[in-house]
Amino acid sequence: MRFIKLKTVAKSASKIVAGSLISSLILGIPLPATTQTATGGSSFPKYLTNVNGTLYFTAEHPATGRELYKSNGTAAGTVLVKDIYIGSNSSLPDTSSLDFSPIELTNVKGKLYFTAKNPATGWELYKSDGTAAGTVLVKDINPGGANSFPRNLTNVNGTLYFTANHPATGRELYKSDGTNAGTVLVKDLNPGTGSSRPDSLTQNSPTKTIANVNGTLYFTAYKPSTGTELYKSDGTSAGTILVKDINRGAAGSGPHYFKKVNGKLYFIAYNPATGYELYKSNGTELGTALIKDIIPFTDYRYGPYYLTNINGTLYFTTSYRDDGTTDLYKTDGTAAGTVLVEKIIGYPSALTNVNGTLFFTNATPASGLELYKTNGTVTGTVLVKDICPGACDSGIYDLTNVNGTLYFSAYNRATGLELYKSNGTAAGTVLVKDINPGADGSSLFDLTNVNGKLYFVAYSRATGLELYKSDGTAAGTILVKDIVP
Repeated sequence: MRFIKLKTVAKSASKIVAGSLISSLILGIPLPATTQTATGGSSFPKYLTNVNGTLYFTAEHPATGRELYKSNGTAAGTVLVKDIYIGSNSSLPDTSSLDFSPIELTNVKGKLYFTAKNPATGWELYKSDGTAAGTVLVKDINPGGANSFPRNLTNVNGTLYFTANHPATGRELYKSDGTNAGTVLVKDLNPGTGSSRPDSLTQNSPTKTIANVNGTLYFTAYKPSTGTELYKSDGTSAGTILVKDINRGAAGSGPHYFKKVNGKLYFIAYNPATGYELYKSNGTELGTALIKDIIPFTDYRYGPYYLTNINGTLYFTTSYRDDGTTDLYKTDGTAAGTVLVEKIIGYPSALTNVNGTLFFTNATPASGLELYKTNGTVTGTVLVKDICPGACDSGIYDLTNVNGTLYFSAYNRATGLELYKSNGTAAGTVLVKDINPGADGSSLFDLTNVNGKLYFVAYSRATGLELYKSDGTAAGTILVKDIVP
């Protein structure tokens, strides 16, 4: 059962590799021979992102390489935005560029910001209004064809924050108003060429970091004197400061899993006395404190995971134990209000809020990896449905809320990996459509809500891996466009 924990990172992994590869390597589900390798008939859409009702994504085409596309949900309205790196070269990472992903397409005031490559500038910051003319370089931060590699793009009240590399400062915190002059270094926290590595700004990271708490940017940064600790910024050099040195000295507490609940920041941090435990912060040193030493071990394996806000209550799990159990907890931010919901056989993960109900995946010897839900009580924590009956794993991932309905990818022996939806009941947990008919499956991934309609990437023998959409019915689950016919 130790492999279960790896499988639960499928949602993060789905942002990095094609869905068919996830199915094979992470879920252990056999693939049809036609999906074992990339084919000329697939555009491999990735990084689906909603910007004011328009879907942006990257896709490959033999003529242009991997570039930026947009879609209004119709074939005619699914088009290349701009060939930034002219010709068959890609301006954006392809399916094998795992060293530089995700590229974090980010909406700021209705404009899309992203990182792209051009031979004249290298990897730098771009923005787009959806037109070719309006898709432009924001600033060549590291001039002359060198790379600044902007990462961790994050919107805080209409200002874009990100990290970038420059030979004089290393990797540090930047901000941008979308203009060349307004794209500037915020502060060289680790002075000189050494990097402070403020790499935990974005919700898209595997550590589920959130940046914006009441208009203040929270992030982690490194200094030799403190190690990696919690910082905050108001966008000025003077206002970019250490919040608290939780683990005194150079070792650092390594804060991660940032989550905003009721105007406060919750996160996990390490201290030798307690190990990895749950903290909260109001942005002051005094107000940054351990909530409760939940597990009396210092070993990192017993730290909380999957912090999820359900209507002002924070839910999370503890580490998978050798006896095959995991604890599901909830907290109101106080030690007394941090309580065990249930000791669960298996490893609950992918915690997802749908209208106040917490859905999650869990694997047990009896049912394999399946869908569960909880209302915060022992009796209300139940298996929703055994989609792949018996010890077979349904391989659920990409749990996505669309207008109060939960959508996800799941495996069944008869259909392979296909699209499902659930209203929280066994009867209401059903296959939406067998997109690639038969047992092979469509290996779908990147489920994304755009104005109440679900978009995703799926495989079929006729089209390869392309963009699809669904209104929750079989008839309304259709290919948007075969970009590479």
